[in-house]
Amino acid sequence: MLVLRLLNVVAPAYFLCISLVTFVLQIFLFIPSMFRDPSTTPLFSPALLHGALFLFLSANALGNYVLVIQSSPEDLGKDLNLGKGGEVADWLDGSRSPGSALPSTHFCRLCARVTQRHDHHCFFTGNCIGSRNMRNFIMFCLYTSLACLDSLVAGMAYISATLSMSFVDPLAFLTLLPQSISQFFSGALLSSEMFVILMLYLWLGIGLACAGFCCHQMLLILRGQTRYQVRKGMVVRARPWRENLQEVFGKRWLLGLLIPVLNVESDYCRQKEK
Repeated sequence: MLVLRLLNVVAPAYFLCISLVTFVLQIFLFIPSMFRDPSTTPLFSPALLHGALFLFLSANALGNYVLVIQSSPEDLGKDLNLGKGGEVADWLDGSRSPGSALPSTHFCRLCARVTQRHDHHCFFTGNCIGSRNMRNFIMFCLYTSLACLDSLVAGMAYISATLSMSFVDPLAFLTLLPQSISQFFSGALLSSEMFVILMLYLWLGIGLACAGFCCHQMLLILRGQTRYQVRKGMVVRARPWRENLQEVFGKRWLLGLLIPVLNVESDYCRQKEK
């Protein structure tokens, strides 16, 4: 438990550090390298368009990240008859009476609260993911993967121009790291260039992980399930996939796709108002 609590503090700091490094490399290294002559650069140059795209992706990723943290699932334990001590463990095991717990709820020991439609505990946000912030969490994963892909392409273009190498051959990227390590220790490669190359592989790993997690989460939403329900083998009521999507994304899903906003139309909020 101590290791998990430490990870719950270190992981968000690690993510923010990676985000800051990515922003600095993009703004002060990659994008300026695309300008050949700033005095003759057209208004809609590739560098300006790339900069605008990166800022859009970064703003959505960071905005949804903040909303995931701010939209913490409400502690339902104060409204339930959970008891104290061993009775809480009995409730977690499902041995309590049905009236003492709501369906699809779970007690998170790291957050010390009971959340509705609990999906999982995200260490990179230090928060539980439930019905209140699921949509923002999916948008966070989506835009983080796109921002990493954008940074990967820009970094490869920078390395290609700096080291005069081509990435037409797919094996060139796979052999880039071992060759760069040998050149770095031989003094043929600068520290800044080696750092960018290491960041390329980090962006690739984070981007693929976020994209895969986002696709898996969308599949569960279409089926009307959460990761916690799948892990516990809970049977859910079959509903049309459109209703499952609307429950998470709301009717104004397009607005949340373009800008980071709270999902005020979720079933959770409607039940809370009642």
